[in-house]
Amino acid sequence: MSDKLLETLTGAAVLALGIGFCVYAYIAGGQRTPEGYRLIAKFDRVDGLKRGSEVRIGGVKVGTVTDQSLDPQTFLAVVTFHIAGEVKLPKDSSAQITSSGLLGDMYVSIQPGADEENLGAGDELTHTQGAVDLVSLIGRMIFSQTNQKKDTSRAKTVK
Repeated sequence: MSDKLLETLTGAAVLALGIGFCVYAYIAGGQRTPEGYRLIAKFDRVDGLKRGSEVRIGGVKVGTVTDQSLDPQTFLAVVTFHIAGEVKLPKDSSAQITSSGLLGDMYVSIQPGADEENLGAGDELTHTQGAVDLVSLIGRMIFSQTNQKKDTSRAKTVK
């Protein structure tokens, strides 16, 4: 009888630790509402950007992407993000989706404007530039190099 009681208590302890770990992971895993204020920006491309991606100004993290959706009228990607409350952005600020490197994560880079009036909660950044498709750029570069070599070889044979 004591062996079964010991096994039951051990199982209950393991179960309690598992539940405690899950609760801790949920709380510490960023599931809480971000501090600051919410902004919206519409982009033609958001390739590689995801929920939780950083929002940076001058390379310094000032916010987090919280949602993405598609505007059914314009077919633009609508990105919602939160900015730290102490960061006040002028109304004419612009946003660009860029990469940390050739294989790095995508993030939203904000260039502050010079307007006297600041953006408020729920406002939209209207000056945006979407993500650049690196694969098509590399393809264009390779294709243009191939065409240039063909053109110079034709020019030599014509002379």
